[in-house]
Amino acid sequence: MDDRHGSNKKVAIVGGGLAGLSAACALSDLGFPVTLFERRPYLGGRASSYHHPGTDEIVDNCQHVLFGSCTNLIDFYRRIGASNKIRWSDRMTFVEPGGRRSELYASSLPVPFHTAPAFLGFTFLSLIDKLAIGRALAAIMPAALPDTGESFLSWLHRHGQTENGIRRFWKPVLISALSEDLDRMSVRYAAQVVRESMKSLAGRFMGIPKIPLTDLYDAAGDYIRKRRGQIRLRCGVEKFQRNAAGVEITFAGCSEVYDFAVVAVPYYALASMLPENSDSERLREQLTHFESSSITGIHLWFERQITNLEHAVLLDRTIQWMFHKSKLLDRWGDRDEQSEAGSYIELVVSASKSLIEKSKPEIIDLALNEVKEFFPDARHAQLLKSAVIKEVHATYAPLPGIDKFRPPTQTEWPRVFLAGDWTATDWPATMESAVRSGYKAAECIAEQGTQLRVADLAGDGIMRLFK
Repeated sequence: MDDRHGSNKKVAIVGGGLAGLSAACALSDLGFPVTLFERRPYLGGRASSYHHPGTDEIVDNCQHVLFGSCTNLIDFYRRIGASNKIRWSDRMTFVEPGGRRSELYASSLPVPFHTAPAFLGFTFLSLIDKLAIGRALAAIMPAALPDTGESFLSWLHRHGQTENGIRRFWKPVLISALSEDLDRMSVRYAAQVVRESMKSLAGRFMGIPKIPLTDLYDAAGDYIRKRRGQIRLRCGVEKFQRNAAGVEITFAGCSEVYDFAVVAVPYYALASMLPENSDSERLREQLTHFESSSITGIHLWFERQITNLEHAVLLDRTIQWMFHKSKLLDRWGDRDEQSEAGSYIELVVSASKSLIEKSKPEIIDLALNEVKEFFPDARHAQLLKSAVIKEVHATYAPLPGIDKFRPPTQTEWPRVFLAGDWTATDWPATMESAVRSGYKAAECIAEQGTQLRVADLAGDGIMRLFK
C-alpha cells in the first residue's frame, strides 16, 4: 500500500458510535482529514445519553462499563483525554434477595487464584457449587476455547455444573457481559469473558464513566475537529458506492466523493446502504445470520439514600445490576453531601426480551418490588420520578457459530472498510470490540505496517505460561 501518512486523502466515516469515533480519531492523528456522518444529534451511538423530557434529567441510554482487559478502549480514552473521567473499582458486590451481601476482591495469592478466598466465602453458593465451578474454570483458563456451534449452557452441563451454580454464578456474570441467555451464547466468547477477567490483576478492575456518556464522547468530536476533521450530526448516510474517483457517499439528497470510507454502523443498518450490484451479495447473505439482543435500563430517583453501595450484582430476580448514579457521577457534586439528599439509581436488565412488550408502569412496579427486596431502606423511600429506556438492538447476539458470518474489515470495494463490534474482531459485542474494529479500519487506510491496535493484557502469575 502506498505511503499515506500526513496525506490529504479524504476519509468519510459513516457512524458516530465508538467504532466510527475510534477510526476517525486514529486517522486524524495520522494526518487524514476526516468527515464523520452521524444520523443522530449526538455522538456515541448506542453508548450515548440525552435529555429525558419526562424527568428533565440527562440519562444514559444504558449503563456501560469496561474492564482492565479492554486495552484498546482504554487507549481510546487516553487518546481523547478522557481517562480521568472513568471511576475504577476493584471490588464487586453480589446481593441476594433479603439484602445479604458477598464481595469479590483480590487477595495476595498468585493469579489466577487471587480471587479464590473471596469466591470460597460466597454465601450464595454451596460447597458443591463452588467445586463444580472451580472445575469449569480450570477447563477455561489454560487456553481459548473454540466456537464449535455448541451453546455455553450445553458446555456447562457437560462440565457438571449445578443448577444453583448456573443460576447464581454463570448467569449473572455472563448475561450482563454478553447480553444474551446462556443457551444462545457461543462457548468461545463466554469463556473469553471469564478468562480475560481472571488472567491478570489489572483485568478484573471495573471502570464506570463519571460523566454522561455523550459528554464522554463529545471529547472525541472535539479531538477530530482540532485535527482538520468535520462532524456532521443529524446527517444520515443513505448509500455508498465506488466510482472512478473514489467512494461516493449519498446523504440528504446530496453526494460527495472521498478517497476512502469507513462504514461503522450496526449490522441491521448496513443492508440498506449497500450498492445494488452483485458485489454486495455475499455481505448481504452474511447479515441475515445476525440477531439482536436487548438491554433495558430502569432509572429511579428516590428522595432519600437507599444503599451505600456504588454498584451491585443482584441475584435471582429480573434485574441484574444496580448502579448508584448519585454516587458515581461527578455532576452530583460531593458524594458525602449528596448521601442524605437522595438516591438516583440505574437498574440494568440484559437479554431483556421479557420486558420489551411490558408497559412502563409494569416495569417500574417490577423494579420497585425487587429493589425493596435487595435494599430494605428503599421500602421507606419515596419514588420521585422514573424512566425506562429499552434498547432493542443493544448488541448483536453472540450465537453459537456466528463467527463464520462476522465479516472482515476489508470489503469487495477496495477503498471501503467496515467497522463495528459485530465485525471480525475476535472479541464479542463490547465497546472494546468496537474500538478494535475502528483501529483496524484505520490501519487498513494508513500506510502498510501501521499498528494502532493495542495488545491484550499479558497474563500474571501462572497465567504467564499460557497464551
